[in-house]
Amino acid sequence: MPLTEGSILNRREALIKLLRLGGVAAGTAGLAYWLSEHSQRPEPELAVNLKRSHTIAADAALPEMAIIQGGDPEELARTAIEELGGMHRFVSRADIVLVKPNIGWDRTPEQAANTNPKIVAEIVRRCWNAGAKRVIVTDVSCNDPRRCFQRSGIAEAARREGAEVILPDPARFKDVDLQGEILRDWPVFDPFLNADKIINVPIAKHHSLTGTTLGMKNWYGILGGPRHQLHQKINESLVDLADFIRPTLTLIDCYRVLIRNGPTGGNLDDVLLKKTLVAGTDPVALDAYVAKAYWNLEVSSLPYLKMASQRGLGTYEFGKIRTRVASIA
Repeated sequence: MPLTEGSILNRREALIKLLRLGGVAAGTAGLAYWLSEHSQRPEPELAVNLKRSHTIAADAALPEMAIIQGGDPEELARTAIEELGGMHRFVSRADIVLVKPNIGWDRTPEQAANTNPKIVAEIVRRCWNAGAKRVIVTDVSCNDPRRCFQRSGIAEAARREGAEVILPDPARFKDVDLQGEILRDWPVFDPFLNADKIINVPIAKHHSLTGTTLGMKNWYGILGGPRHQLHQKINESLVDLADFIRPTLTLIDCYRVLIRNGPTGGNLDDVLLKKTLVAGTDPVALDAYVAKAYWNLEVSSLPYLKMASQRGLGTYEFGKIRTRVASIA
C-alpha cells in the first residue's frame, strides 16, 4: 500500500514517541509490521575520484533503519545487525573492516561520552563471523588517546575479541584532498584510507555547538590537524566529511544517552539509561531521527541534515524509510 502524506506523518510521530518513551510498549509487534511497509528513496550517487564510498547495494526486502530496545548492549547490537540482514550482508570474506566508535574523551562508559565498549565488542565478533580478514578499531581522540582508549573500556573489549586497536600516530596521517566544498587538503588518519568496509558506531549525546553529536559528527575522528577550526563552518564541514567517507553501516549507541552538557559530559545526572540502539544504512535519516526524538531538534536547527540530503547522502525524512522495530525481552 503506498504511503500517503498523512501516513508518513503518523509514522514519523510514532517513531519519535517510541524513542522518547525509552522502551517498547505493548502493541509493538503491530507497530513494527506497520513500519516495515516499503518506501523508496533515491540511491546515493557513486563515489568519484578520491571520495571513499564503502556503501553496499540497497535491498528493498530489508529495512533501512532498525530500532532495537531492551536487553544488554551486546544483544542490542546483535539484534540490530540481524534485523538489517546479518553481518554477511555488509562484510565479505577477506575484507579489511574498520570499526569507528567515538573514543574522544577520557571518560568511563557510565558517563556516556564514548561509545559503549560492549557494543564495539559485539560488532567485532560479527565481523569475524562474516569472514573479515582484519578488524581494526580506531579513532582520533580529543583528550590523550591512551587514556581515552583505556578508560573508555574500548581498547580492552576490542582486543579481547581479536581486533587490532590502533592509537592515533602522528606519522600515520596523510594529506588528502577531501574534494569538499570547504574541506580540501587535510590530514587523514591512514587506516581510514585503506579499509574495505567502515562501520560507524557513534554514541548519541548533546553537543554545545551543534545541539547533538551523532553519526555524521563522528567523522571528525578521522582527521588530524587543527580540526577545531572546522567549527567555524561546521555544517559544511560535516557534509564534506560525510561525502568523503560513506559508511557501510551505522549503529548509533543509545544505551546511555548524554542528554546535556556534551560532548565531554562527566556528570552522571546528565545521562539517561535508554537501552536502545538505532542502526541502518541511511546515516542522514538516523541522525535526523535520534536528534528529533531525544532533543526535539528539527532540520531547521541542524542545517547539515538538509545539506547532506541535497548532496545525495541520504534523507532527513526518516518517516519515509523502511523501518523495523524490535524489543528484547
